[in-house]
Amino acid sequence: MVGADTAWIIVATALVLFMTLPGLALFYGGLVRSRNVLSVFMHCYAIACLMSILWLAFGYSIAFGSGTSGYWGGLDKMFLAGIDADTLAGTIPEVLFFAFQMTFAVITPALIVGAYVERVGFGFVLLFSGLWMLLCYAPVVHWIWGGGMLADDGIFGETGARDFAGGIVVHETAGLAALIIAVMLGARKEQSKPPHNPGYVMIGAAMLWVGWFGFNGGSQLAADGGAAMALTVTHISAAAASLSWALWEKIKFGKASLVGIVTGTIAGLASITPASGFVDPVTALCIGGVAGILCQEAVVLVRNTLKIDDTLDVFAVHGVGGIFGTIVIALVGQGTWVAQLGSLAIVGVFTTVVTIALVYIVKAITPLRVDEETEQTGLDLAVHGERAYDTTS
Repeated sequence: MVGADTAWIIVATALVLFMTLPGLALFYGGLVRSRNVLSVFMHCYAIACLMSILWLAFGYSIAFGSGTSGYWGGLDKMFLAGIDADTLAGTIPEVLFFAFQMTFAVITPALIVGAYVERVGFGFVLLFSGLWMLLCYAPVVHWIWGGGMLADDGIFGETGARDFAGGIVVHETAGLAALIIAVMLGARKEQSKPPHNPGYVMIGAAMLWVGWFGFNGGSQLAADGGAAMALTVTHISAAAASLSWALWEKIKFGKASLVGIVTGTIAGLASITPASGFVDPVTALCIGGVAGILCQEAVVLVRNTLKIDDTLDVFAVHGVGGIFGTIVIALVGQGTWVAQLGSLAIVGVFTTVVTIALVYIVKAITPLRVDEETEQTGLDLAVHGERAYDTTS
């Protein structure tokens, strides 16, 4: 099965990169105003490039190095030292495992983009994303997936945290960081404008849905029945959440929107992610059905009650979805309550502290927010010197 496992993870790696480029870029880009769409594309593209280099240099070693402290993996695998084409990680080449995990390191900080679009400085995006991936994301990866303190035989005893593909590692960390940055950044001057291109949103969401098969199915790290089940439950949860979100919109507002149904898709995908290796299709159906309503109400809470301008609802969809799915693992008896809730709490506190500290450090080096004139003109023209649309014709 070595050859089959390798072939599948090569495909899965491509699928996960496809989630960011172009999936997430189109999904986020369609939701902003036309004068900012290129800036969103630029954020996603530049983050993908920078995280790839940083993952090679330090991130992979911090996450999966041979350190024994339980806190980080050390620096022994910097620049893939000691790893060649014949080095194995389980049944696949370790360089392929590196590449697969690299695509996760790309999409996690890219998810945060949705919280600060239309008003953030480009320098801040790059510097913060790079430092956050190395100092927040990579250590959490080590804690849970790299044999660190939250894994089996760690601080919770024989049974550690269960997070199959990133409910804690990806969605909780990115969701909380997004919420914190949105609070520290402040609201946009104009918040009432509708998405400029719902068609982009739908296409991007569809690409994310397809790519998520690699995200969850690939996390089995083998071409076997476990991967097939993870792929299947991922699809069922996404479908159920799409419909429950649309139905809830119809009940509340009298109409079900395209943007709504595809946002429900992402809620279902985020919610099934941590549980995708532990549940059957019927449980996935229930997870998705609940996620569509739960995440929609979380959007209302963040926007209308808390008055936080998390522009594209990163915390409400990804953060709440990932946390919900992580708790479900304990609910269905596939993990312990102590490990699931304890890991959520520890990672939540750690992410909060690191994110706040990094925002203060980075904004002392480069502006956090663009000036009011730039925000009004649009980041496309003012920051990048380009327009998505010719306004003179």
